[in-house]
Order: sequence, then C-alpha cells, then structure tokens
Amino acid sequence: MRGGTSRCLVFHDKDLPHSGPARDRILLSALGSPDPFGRQLNGIGGGISSLSKACIIGPSTHPDAQIDYTFAQIEVKSPKVDYTGNCGNCSSAVGPFAIDEGLVEVTSSLTKVRFHNTNTKKVIVAHVPVKDGEAAVEGDFELAGVAGRGARIALDFLDPGGAGTGRLLPTGQAREVIDGVEASLVDATNPTVFVRAKDLGISGTETPMAIDADTALIRRLERIRVEAGRRMGIVDSAAQPKIALVATPTSFTALDGAAYESDAVDVVARAMSMGNCHRAIPLTVSMCLAVAARITGSVVHEALGGATAPGIGPTHGTPQVRGHSTDVRLGHPSGILPIDATVTTKDGAPWAEKVTVYRTARRLMEGFVRVP
Repeated sequence: MRGGTSRCLVFHDKDLPHSGPARDRILLSALGSPDPFGRQLNGIGGGISSLSKACIIGPSTHPDAQIDYTFAQIEVKSPKVDYTGNCGNCSSAVGPFAIDEGLVEVTSSLTKVRFHNTNTKKVIVAHVPVKDGEAAVEGDFELAGVAGRGARIALDFLDPGGAGTGRLLPTGQAREVIDGVEASLVDATNPTVFVRAKDLGISGTETPMAIDADTALIRRLERIRVEAGRRMGIVDSAAQPKIALVATPTSFTALDGAAYESDAVDVVARAMSMGNCHRAIPLTVSMCLAVAARITGSVVHEALGGATAPGIGPTHGTPQVRGHSTDVRLGHPSGILPIDATVTTKDGAPWAEKVTVYRTARRLMEGFVRVP
C-alpha cells in the first residue's frame, strides 16, 4: 500500500511467525535487504527508507482500540529490522486496510477506525472515507509529494508525547547544546532532535540530493543524532531518534518545480531518515515539529518567530507552552504541509493532547511475495 508519502508491505499478523528472527527474515527478504548496492533489487523495496517499510495488523490488545498495528522499518543495506518507532505515513494505510479486509465494521461514509500502535503504545484514530463498502480512493485532496489527488484521511494521534521515551521533553529541557550547536530534544509520535540549519552552514532550503551529497554534513548530523539519542535513553538505533534541520520562513522551490514564497510557510525543515534526507518529511517528524512549535524555548518555536521565554536558557530552565492557535504550515522538499497540534500544561509541564494530520492512501497490489 501507499500510505501518505511512504510505501509499505502490509501483512496480517496471523500470516507471519511470532516476532523474532524468523519474522525479520521474511520482512528482509520481501523488501530485498540487505543490499550493499542500495537498490533492493532482489525484493520489492525502493532503495530508500520511505519505500522500505512494513505494517503488521492483528487483533487488538488495547481496550480502546479495534486492532493492533506494528510498524517495521527495514534497513536497506543492513540485515536489520527496526521496531523502535512508528511511521505516521504508513499509519494512514492501516484504517483502509482494516476496512477492506473486514477487520472493522463500516459504520458510515466516514468510518472511524481506532488502532493501537504497538511500537509507541499509543492509540490513533483514522477517519476513513468509504464508498460501496470499501475505503475510498478517489477524492479531491492533494498531498504534497504524491502525484494526483485522493480521498482525504484525517489521522488523530492522541496523547502523542513520550511515544519513545515516556516524556515529551526527555531531558526536561527545551534547548541544550550538542556538538557545539543548540538543539531541542522532543518526543511526540517519534523522538526527534531539532537543530537550526544555519548553525550547520546551510539555508534549510537545499534539495535532499544536495544534502545527501554533503558527506561532512551527514557525518555531523549523525554524531548529533546519536548523542541526542543517548541523552534521550535511546541507543543502537539507526531509526530513532530522527533529526531535522529547521529554518525561518523563506522562499523555496519544491522538487516538482513549484515555487513557494516565504509568507506561505511558518517554518522550513529538512529531515533525515536512516542516513538520507527525506524527499518530503517523515510524518511523525512533522507532528513532533508541530508540538515543538508550541513549546517556548525550543529552536522550532524560535524559527516561527517566537522569543525565548524569560528564565529559559539554552541548556536549562523549565519550558513554557505557546498557546494553541492555528495550523503550522511546514515547508518541506515536496511542498507545504499544514499540521494542527494542541499542547497544554499538565502537572506543571507541557502536555501534547493531540496532533491531527491529513493523508491519502491506496492499495497498490495484493497477493504473494516469494521468500526463499
């Protein structure tokens, strides 16, 4: 299936071995990993992280969900399957799959599907358009990075904070210094470290190809990401945390040649995924960014034009919350993505109540994949 700007293989849990090496071997073989040439030519992956994913759907183990959903990120060049985080784009394929497979009841032309992501232990609600008893495909919603238009799926990520570490701000700080640059470590839907693009010598509007070609930049970003992971309590993961570079609103040209003026965006970002710059932006990173934008003192809030609140230094102090207002318009390599995040205060600390995003999804093929 295509889910948002990613593509994934979707399996019934009952059709796979229990979690462990036997399951991982099937996923690796199906996608074509490991491939030292980076093409996944011996499988049906696409050679980049956004096209090397799997979703596993089974009976719910959560009292407030109808089904369970496990996400697997398959590394392209290494024989490794990573389960440390969720994929927001692939999450948009779960509701349509559940409807088409008869795992949930169709209740109306806009059917709610509540599912439990086992990676993050969070509940997600998909609002899926339905036509003739199946998930609708055709519609008028245009998603940057995807050709054509489709039926709009709204995804509510409930209580997304602490999905990977148990805390919205894993170190208790809105900003700190890593490798000589200021960074914000935030965990909402997936743990992410945010740094200023200008602090690393770039504008933040570069193409993903240009960023990938800058080997010195890639190495430094990986050093920052690994150290941020250590501070967050995440070690030995190529997938988590993610790292994103943010910049103040500026004009840019998307990969399809469309030009956007600075007044069309609130923040510009480039995000890394599995060592490469994403051609759009991982949806979980965009949602984490929207949450970080509401927290005064973060580098994301600063990029939106916010000033650091009194008493909040770059490496210490209690973060404050910027009130919920309108969507954050995020400029990324493929266009603009609006994201709505509600952040309030709970027990004296920032609390992410909900993040809502809009995607499209489509079943591309079905049948058997050969595993030697």
